[in-house]
Amino acid sequence: MASRADALAPPEVMARYEAVIGLEVHVQLATRTKIFCGCPTSFGAPPNTNVCPVCLGLPGALPVMNRRAVEMAVQAALALNCRVNPVSRMARKNYFYPDLPKGYQISQYELPLAEHGWVEYELEGAARRVGIRRVHLEDDAGKSLHEGFRDSERYTYVDLNRCGTPLIEIVTEPDIRSSEEAYQFLTELKQIMQYLEVSSCDMEKGHLRCDANISVRLRGASEFGTKTEVKNLNSFRFLRMALDYEIARQVAVLEDGGRIEQETRLYDVASGTTVGMRTKEHAHDYRYFPEPDLLPLRVSDAWRERLRAAMPELPAAKRARFRSEFGLRDYDVEVLTASRELAEYFERAAAASGDPVEASKWVQGELLGALKAAGKDLAVSPVAPEQLGELVAMVRQGHLSGKMAKEVFAKMFATGEPARVIVEREGLRQISDAGELERVVDEVLAANPKQLEQYRAGKATVLGFFVGQVMKATRGQANPQAVQELLRRKLASPAS
Repeated sequence: MASRADALAPPEVMARYEAVIGLEVHVQLATRTKIFCGCPTSFGAPPNTNVCPVCLGLPGALPVMNRRAVEMAVQAALALNCRVNPVSRMARKNYFYPDLPKGYQISQYELPLAEHGWVEYELEGAARRVGIRRVHLEDDAGKSLHEGFRDSERYTYVDLNRCGTPLIEIVTEPDIRSSEEAYQFLTELKQIMQYLEVSSCDMEKGHLRCDANISVRLRGASEFGTKTEVKNLNSFRFLRMALDYEIARQVAVLEDGGRIEQETRLYDVASGTTVGMRTKEHAHDYRYFPEPDLLPLRVSDAWRERLRAAMPELPAAKRARFRSEFGLRDYDVEVLTASRELAEYFERAAAASGDPVEASKWVQGELLGALKAAGKDLAVSPVAPEQLGELVAMVRQGHLSGKMAKEVFAKMFATGEPARVIVEREGLRQISDAGELERVVDEVLAANPKQLEQYRAGKATVLGFFVGQVMKATRGQANPQAVQELLRRKLASPAS
């Protein structure tokens, strides 16, 4: 089925054009309190309860900068390879909206916190780089909740709980050329923020939101086209769909001899289209001026370097190390580094197991499978990483077969007990003792003369029958490899 974008401009027409995309990403910082007051930032409180004179914009209320918000913003900027400016300044961005009680937003304009960074990511096996123009601090507005029409009237409710929550706005250079590139860049950016723990980036709660600036031009052209801005894209899927539609819409307009108007548009999920909202604002429309109630923000070299030293290993570095240090496949690396929590769990399990590759298989297979089936998060896993590593080591050392280990794991997950306790209590340890195995093998061969004769007559598949009988006699506790070696030696001997 053709997409709405294909209906606007077929692929052969699209091939003549190139998209130019820049993103403005708003990330809510994970502070306990708001950026300029002591109100909590917790999500889900009753409407208009997490508010005070400062975030309500009442006369005479003065803002005070949240130091933790600045620290998180600096670490985010460093992780994006930005230059952190020693002096930056807050500014008033003036505009009217029902959920902006001050009538202005406190943001940064001429002197942002950080500038000139970049993010690298991979797409189709090739490295891509997107420049970061600036990272700046600001406070968030409230939230307008719209209800459907009733008696020909539309109702809008305003919840000011979100007013004053700390944000960083990350503005990219126009280096992105497709919706897929935008998707992959935003995926990498989100992972970086989550590794730093500066934000949960929960898009359902509005902790990560994205505006996209989009223009098109003929391939090979050097001049940028007229851009439109698509606001408030709150899921990666909708980001990709909105970009595809808007790129195709602009191409269709140009192909029909029209002209692109610089405007702000919204993505309508129901129709799968972008819809005009208002004429695009320019900086002078906001009448920026320095915030008179806040001093310039100064970040000393010593403070910046302390914050850098406290940062964890970032996703790209961790992926590279997992490949080189543990010899893992690219797919396994991507799964295990998807979150900082999972990567750290794996490392602890691998250290306890002595076999990172096997530990990787158990984490991805048994552990993640059991957590998904139980509807549990890794944070509440009944099996600690060291316990899983111990189980993998017992298999590696020949104390448990793979089948037995899976049974033990199920009991570990159900009870939280370590493997050694379960194995000793239930007598599950694998039998590898040569003398004990030889006694069982001799009994099986003596009890099955017909099958022994078939094997001697050339029916090699009977070996599997003997292995099965030995495993049955030992309740599955015999070491399968040792059993096969012993059987082959015995069966090769005429005296057997």
